[in-house]
Amino acid sequence: MAPKSRSILFLLLSILLVSSINEAGATFFGIWRPINDLKDQVVEQIAKFAVTEHNKEAKTSLEFITVVQGETKLVSGTNYRLVISAKDRGAAQPKNYTAVVWSRPWIKFQQLLTFDEVKV
Repeated sequence: MAPKSRSILFLLLSILLVSSINEAGATFFGIWRPINDLKDQVVEQIAKFAVTEHNKEAKTSLEFITVVQGETKLVSGTNYRLVISAKDRGAAQPKNYTAVVWSRPWIKFQQLLTFDEVKV
């Protein structure tokens, strides 16, 4: 490998390493981290997307209520693992569901990976 190519590779790897370090100095690439603001607009949009996609795939009619709990993990994009409160039309009480959504906002990509009812 030519010296110039090695320099570019080293620079790119350094940028990747630095970008995977938070302000406390701990790396968090590939580790689930709690979401502090569950009312954040992006978090709610991801949760609503999960409910909408689940409704399409499962032919259900769940209505989004709120995000109960959430975590993110940096991958090639961001995975959101959310506990979502949603109510089926006609049901007396909402239920909680765990959804995992893979998001890559720079290419406007979202994919619902899992959506399961939380069993109590």
